[in-house]
Amino acid sequence: MIEELDIPCKGNILLVDDTPDNLRVLSSILTKHGYYIRKALNGEMAITAAHALIPDLILLDINMPYMNGYEVCTALKHSEKTENIPIIFISVLDDVWDKIKAFQVGGIDYITKPFQLEEVIARIENQLKIKRLQAELQEKNKILEEKNVLLMREIAHRKKAEIALKTANQKLQKLASIDGLTEVSNRRKFDEHLKQEWLRLGRQHHPLSLILCDIDYFKAYNDTYGHPAGDECLKQVAQAICQAVKRPADLVARYGGEEFAAILPHTHSAGALSVARKIQREIQQLDIKHCASDVCDIVTISLGISTMIPTDQESLDALILSADKALYQAKQSGRNCYCTYLNQAQGEAFECGSCRCDFRE
Repeated sequence: MIEELDIPCKGNILLVDDTPDNLRVLSSILTKHGYYIRKALNGEMAITAAHALIPDLILLDINMPYMNGYEVCTALKHSEKTENIPIIFISVLDDVWDKIKAFQVGGIDYITKPFQLEEVIARIENQLKIKRLQAELQEKNKILEEKNVLLMREIAHRKKAEIALKTANQKLQKLASIDGLTEVSNRRKFDEHLKQEWLRLGRQHHPLSLILCDIDYFKAYNDTYGHPAGDECLKQVAQAICQAVKRPADLVARYGGEEFAAILPHTHSAGALSVARKIQREIQQLDIKHCASDVCDIVTISLGISTMIPTDQESLDALILSADKALYQAKQSGRNCYCTYLNQAQGEAFECGSCRCDFRE
């Protein structure tokens, strides 16, 4: 017979013994110590009781008819619902092999009959304390796992946000450094890049060349064809210059209005001159009609070239000023040409050349 009681205050214990007197004695003592007791006279009843209401602990006899204590323990440990119930064997069997078998099938302690009641109480309280500590540990681990999951989610969310922020910043940086109309670098990017290359090449003692380009009679083009056509002309010219200036370290920028610039690191004057010729050819191949030009019936450009090896004696402004002077000289020489600034011992000089409109022929 199984006696069902309410949930205990100190613990809910299931006593399993085929001897009613043993059940009465233990039940009386344990009840006085604050435990609620349920009783089972055989193994089948014990298994049924354990599944009906999970006890905090089971005191299990070994010698029982039909189903002994080892078999009961094995059955309970093979059930997911009851596998974690601590089981203390209590038996007249005192052989070491009986005790070993009790632990092998899943018992957590072993009490030999006849027993001392104080010992039974102490062992029960000890095992219930261990169980409570294990339950507390599991709860703490569960909380830590939940916090860890939340933390990992937060980390993943922050990483995703950081990536999105980095991407957005890169886009903003790109937008801040790109000319909105021509999609080449803007003046701000030009200034930053030229300064960076000046300092870098100064440390390496390598040459830096600068080409300034100006579309010939662009105001007349705008007045004749209109500003939308002028904008389209600027776009095509910018892309044509990019076709001629292809190295990764080079930079093409809109210098201002109808002016463009090409920064050419590690480039001597001869190399810069070659690039200038390529630029002029690319512009001519665009074949953009310009009936208001005084030099040709298509859009042309003038180019000023300057090359320096950065030193402490020279300034970045000197490189820009030299290219600007060369560009001015190209315009004074009739436009649609290129001029190279030469800083000679006797003073400034320029070397000019051009690819005229008959290049297409």
